[in-house]
Amino acid sequence: MSLADSADEDNPYLRDPPTDFEPVEELSEERAREHVELLREAVREHDRRYYVENDPIVADRTYDALFARLQELEEAFDLSHPDSPTRSVGGEPLEAFETVEHVAPMLSIDQSGDEDDVREFDDRVRRELRASGHGGDVEYVCEPKFDGVSMEFVYEDGSLERAVTRGDGREGDDVTRNARTIGSVPQRLHGDHPDFLAVRGEVYMPKDAFQAHNRERIERGEEPFANPRNATAGTIRQLDPSVVADRPLEVFFFDVLAASDLEESHRAELERFPEWGLRVNDRVEVAETIEEAIDYRDRLLEVRDDLNYEIDGVVIKVDDRDAREELGRTARHDRFAFAYKFPARAEVTPIVDVAVQIGRTGRMTPVALLEPVDVGGVTVSRASLHNPEEIAEKNVNVGDTVRVQRAGDVIPYVEEVVEKGREGHYELPERCPVCDSAIERDGPMAFCTGGLACDAQLRRSIEYYASDDGLDLEGLGERSVRQLVDADLLGSVAGLYELERADLADLEGWGETSADNLRSEIEDAREPSLPDFLSALGIPHVGPTTARELAREFGTFEAVREAAERDPDRLESVDEVGETVAETIHEFFASEANAAAVDDVLEHVSPRAFEDGEGGDELEGLTFVFTGSLEGVTRAEAQDVVEAHGGNATSSVSGNTDYLIVGENPGRTKRDDAEANDVAILEEDEFRELLAERGLDVDRA
Repeated sequence: MSLADSADEDNPYLRDPPTDFEPVEELSEERAREHVELLREAVREHDRRYYVENDPIVADRTYDALFARLQELEEAFDLSHPDSPTRSVGGEPLEAFETVEHVAPMLSIDQSGDEDDVREFDDRVRRELRASGHGGDVEYVCEPKFDGVSMEFVYEDGSLERAVTRGDGREGDDVTRNARTIGSVPQRLHGDHPDFLAVRGEVYMPKDAFQAHNRERIERGEEPFANPRNATAGTIRQLDPSVVADRPLEVFFFDVLAASDLEESHRAELERFPEWGLRVNDRVEVAETIEEAIDYRDRLLEVRDDLNYEIDGVVIKVDDRDAREELGRTARHDRFAFAYKFPARAEVTPIVDVAVQIGRTGRMTPVALLEPVDVGGVTVSRASLHNPEEIAEKNVNVGDTVRVQRAGDVIPYVEEVVEKGREGHYELPERCPVCDSAIERDGPMAFCTGGLACDAQLRRSIEYYASDDGLDLEGLGERSVRQLVDADLLGSVAGLYELERADLADLEGWGETSADNLRSEIEDAREPSLPDFLSALGIPHVGPTTARELAREFGTFEAVREAAERDPDRLESVDEVGETVAETIHEFFASEANAAAVDDVLEHVSPRAFEDGEGGDELEGLTFVFTGSLEGVTRAEAQDVVEAHGGNATSSVSGNTDYLIVGENPGRTKRDDAEANDVAILEEDEFRELLAERGLDVDRA
């Protein structure tokens, strides 16, 4: 009997709880403590009702009010506790996870997709149990084989003591603070529970939540997760518990690893789990024969696509505890269980949803979110739909079953519709899903008109500004830009020049050295060459080559901008610039949002004028990569010298690189790559000597 079903009327927060509370300042500490205990008890019971019984007895808004009241009282009277339900909202980021040993080994099990192997498992089990005197009668517990992340949950005196990833089966990472944020993980057990209990559970991301989360990531300009398992694994090992709290994870509990009081059978344990508040999958069944177990697998295979969680087979376990001990285990496998795998989904799969990805130039790319499917040995959960014209031509819509292929074995795309699930084809939204700006069509393409005011375009614009086609700011890639934007440290390209050392050093994975290195890179980029600056702005169709021709023709940024705004026909006289490119440049500078963003950058940056006729071919055929800070010149200036005299300056080391130039505070990665590719490594003075041999001086070139 649950707390809410009992005759206990002493807890006012169970049935018909109040949502209006007396002011905190009118409560004594003793009375506040009493209310906190009652609220914790009630919230735990409401959690059990919601997650385990799927039978809530209060509305969501009522639950939210109780939870908020509990938080308020704990904070006001300093009554926080490790197993309080409020710990589910996260906490301060961790520096690293501690490795801990499991209470009992978390071993694998044998598996196969061949029915004959399943029958052989049954024959072995019965043969060995007869030989041990246990008898040949065997019953099995059958359950879905979840495709998530397996973890150990340890409860002492009913409280969650720790949660540990499976790791190597003997020890794993202590992710307790992250596990506390998962709603279906009880902080305290209910009912008549064992004093000590270690259980195994599978943490997973529901399929509908996974698709919604991926849609949000795509629309924010972030890389989506490949499948729910990757999303779960990447989430549970986040060092910031608040990130985990924001992601939709759930858990099924399915086995006892150790306990102070064991039941005689596995089914009896699973029956007790809900009484203790541990959520059990509702598709668990008992099979009296292996034929019933095989039939169970076949039935589950038929409905796998209808389930809201990923499974890749079923697990067949001996039910009797004593029989399990008789069968024992190998160094890697429990011998009392077997996984009967499903065949991989192949190429044909339904479209669950369509998300819209916004590129740096505002181009909208519709992305089909799929039920994960195997394509050439790779699990695919999304595929490009390219553009509205192609969607209409193929008549693709949400709910359709489609055939997926991989172009060049890399990019997944929808080849054809196999079965229509909905009439008509998908239509792009009329406004940008990120910034709500109007959408414009250009032939088969669609574009967001928000420019740099669109967060998705902003993020990609910052990435491009810092890329090797822009100002080549080492250490500022996609991941770090996303991290800075998400931390509200970067809201514009100009914001790069306002980053504070202390804010950077406090970020996960950063430190004072990496913060100093980035700030040094940014400082060195305050007087970029005109070609680099024009390219870095991300003007559509203006890459490094076109940017250099514009710089050569106009000499200064002001001249380029004036021509773009007032005389776009003048642009067409420039090599590499035709009518279409000239119109694109004009539209870029005519945009009020872009103009404001450029003006903000110019508050921090002074592009150097381009000197007509500069350069020669003294370094023709040579490729240079720079790392660290140089004395007397910025790295960007040194790169300009190389390119102005026929050489190539790239941002990463490869087999085609001739020289790696190393300055102060260099990154280790480029040096390692240079050594691996047998690339010559030159200190700054050696670089200057190389230039001098060719009649060049980096300070005056």
